[in-house]
Amino acid sequence: MASRPSPRGRAVRPVQLVAMMIAFLLIAIAGGLLTAGLLLPAVGSVGAVGNATTDLFDDLPTELEIDEPSEQSVMLDADGNVLATFFAENRIVVGFDEISQHMKDAVVAVEDHRFYEHGGVDPDGILRATVRNITGGDLEGASTLTQQYVKNVQIEESRVLNDPELYQAATETTIARKLREARLAIALEQVRTKDEILTGYLNIAQFGPSQWGVEAAAHHYFNKSAADLSIAESAMLAGITQSPARWDPVTNPENAQQRRNTVLGTMLREGFISRAEYDEAVAIPIADMLDVQEAPRGCGVAGNAAYFCQYVVNEILLNDAYGETVEDRRQLLNRGGLTIHTTLDPAKQQAAFDALVGSVPVDDPSGISMALSSIEPGTGRIYAMAQNTRYGVASEADPRATQVNYNVGQSHGGGSGFQSGSTFKVFTLVQWLRDGHSLMERVNSANRFFPRRDWTISCAPEYADNYEPKNLEGFGGGSETVLESTRTSINTSFVVMAQQMDLCAITGIAADMGVETGSGEPLQNNPAMILGSNTVTPLSMANAYATLAAGGIACEPVAITRMQDRNGEEITVPPSDCKRVLEEDVANAANYALQSVMGPEWDSTGSTARIPPRPSAGKTGTANEDMHAWFIGYVPQMSTAVWMGHSDRDEQMGYEVINGQWRNRVYGGLIAAPTWKAYMLRATEGMPIENFAPASPRAVQGERLRVPSIGGQTVEQAQQTLEAAGFTVRIGDAVDSGWPVGLAVATTPEAGSQAPAGSTVTIYTSGGRQSEAGEDPAGGGDGEDAGANPSGDDPGNSGENPGNGGNPGEGRGRGGDDD
Repeated sequence: MASRPSPRGRAVRPVQLVAMMIAFLLIAIAGGLLTAGLLLPAVGSVGAVGNATTDLFDDLPTELEIDEPSEQSVMLDADGNVLATFFAENRIVVGFDEISQHMKDAVVAVEDHRFYEHGGVDPDGILRATVRNITGGDLEGASTLTQQYVKNVQIEESRVLNDPELYQAATETTIARKLREARLAIALEQVRTKDEILTGYLNIAQFGPSQWGVEAAAHHYFNKSAADLSIAESAMLAGITQSPARWDPVTNPENAQQRRNTVLGTMLREGFISRAEYDEAVAIPIADMLDVQEAPRGCGVAGNAAYFCQYVVNEILLNDAYGETVEDRRQLLNRGGLTIHTTLDPAKQQAAFDALVGSVPVDDPSGISMALSSIEPGTGRIYAMAQNTRYGVASEADPRATQVNYNVGQSHGGGSGFQSGSTFKVFTLVQWLRDGHSLMERVNSANRFFPRRDWTISCAPEYADNYEPKNLEGFGGGSETVLESTRTSINTSFVVMAQQMDLCAITGIAADMGVETGSGEPLQNNPAMILGSNTVTPLSMANAYATLAAGGIACEPVAITRMQDRNGEEITVPPSDCKRVLEEDVANAANYALQSVMGPEWDSTGSTARIPPRPSAGKTGTANEDMHAWFIGYVPQMSTAVWMGHSDRDEQMGYEVINGQWRNRVYGGLIAAPTWKAYMLRATEGMPIENFAPASPRAVQGERLRVPSIGGQTVEQAQQTLEAAGFTVRIGDAVDSGWPVGLAVATTPEAGSQAPAGSTVTIYTSGGRQSEAGEDPAGGGDGEDAGANPSGDDPGNSGENPGNGGNPGEGRGRGGDDD
């Protein structure tokens, strides 16, 4: 058997040389010997080194700036439930009294049993480690807990600043680094108590492959708080820090048990535990101790609220209120220990998801997607944001998984938006009212051609084009009131209305009310946009309709209500930007018209969304060829948009099985509207029933004029009289009358009554007396003749108006709405 080499003849390795020099220097420093003339002046070489090192030591920093270590941030819903956590290092900072005494004892025993005796460096420990290293024993360090804390603080700073050079300086094996570390440790002991230093160490040290700080480690390995750690658990955690991968009990349970028992032996030797406690602890198998809990991070753990969660993250990253650069804001989120309070109502969120998947399940063979956004009028608070997909990266096992949020635009993790169909007609209606028109004015709803020259597009005249929209066969074609055209969604009526206005005013008020395209580009101005060619986002449409519900007050969407830092101090959250963009009487009149959409009549396009007895208003929408279908509706306290379609392309829906049922068409009132109803019924439970403010007679009826008498005039004279008075004229049937045949004898409304300016007055002519010959005809006229029986006001033609397809995006061809 070969003999062990003598220590005297053993080569000294660089690490040992460093240890020898540091031992000499630090012992001398601690003993006060590094003073002029006392550092072994008879030994020139050592004296020279000592003098040079004294200068170096004097130049070292004496203060350590200790920022709070990185800590996980947590996002909460409106009820205080955790939605997600975010961290670069999984750490939860706790106070001294929130850590088990066993844990404190275990760390002190195994890392620095003289911790409460030395002043930051331990000369005895340095000498002991140096002798052991020189004489051939196992390499042993001599850093105190204070020095280790200093080193960890510097490493953490390098991570926060993403500075590799700083990390290298904090970890290099050099005399300079050890001297700097020792000087800082000595200085730190002058300003921090031992308990503060121990607490800092326990919060910053690595206690597992991905666990930093004792609290996170306790949760990970034992599913408990650090305050509740037992002797055996404390010993296991204290042993991990030496080599987090080697001593990890999950991947290396035998190593971990050996290391735990070593720590327990040290605790026994140092008097921290009794023999009985030691025997009990070492007898516990590692496997019986563990209750491993992973700490998932990011929005993927937020369940059906994951897309809302990602929206909030983007709100933070995009807002310079939370940092000068995106990287600063990301660091704040992942390392700042934030508590982020959000607007998400968990009950409404669940109702939103259930309504969507109840209409089109997540894995429906149709591949159709749905999205829902719900917002509070007057504040912009987002109540719910859901879609019928799983949050994640698409894979062979889950091809429909996506991280794209269909409710929002590209800036917040969404897409380019979707054609809005007839939901965009609302903004033509609003501008119509702003321009002084009324709901009872009549427009010609017949299919017609609108030449390029007839359009006013002041902000983009080059986009004027020939346009020939169509109505659904069998609907439209007569003289319709604007109110009736809104209820039944007649395409050409809205084109006629828009043709009398500047299209830039329509898109302008839409933008003011909150409408946004998915790309963030301005709304396009062309004739086809009247019927919904712009690609918009569900959240922005819900918000724009919320402007009507709030009586004309538009608000920016709000997702964050409060934010606190790691110390519980409030971080200023930008307030919601709310301002009046519509006159109140305009909003009230629009609400009046959109309530009619929800009427019980079969041809009210939103009848499938009614939620009586609660007053509600809304609008259906279907893009060309049934490629996208919408319903956007609201009550005074909440506005909600529902969209459905193929998320990645414009493709016709229908002629397929959707949720187990064959559908040959998919328009706004068919699936989207009942989905809205299913959500709103649950979301409004317990919510007081409120009425919309009444519309002014002026906005509904317009200016009212006296109907003149035309009895005895020729039809031509009567028509001229009525038109001169401000009315539109219709010729009715002949009636039994004593007036000469062919003369005008009566009107509806009757002479002397009040009727809206521009409304239709029907003229009835005399058909002669249908009585015995020779009987003297009776006098009368203007509807007073007993034989005259004029009907009521012309009801016109109405009906649901899905319209015809085409390509509204090109600003030409046929109309853009199918509801």
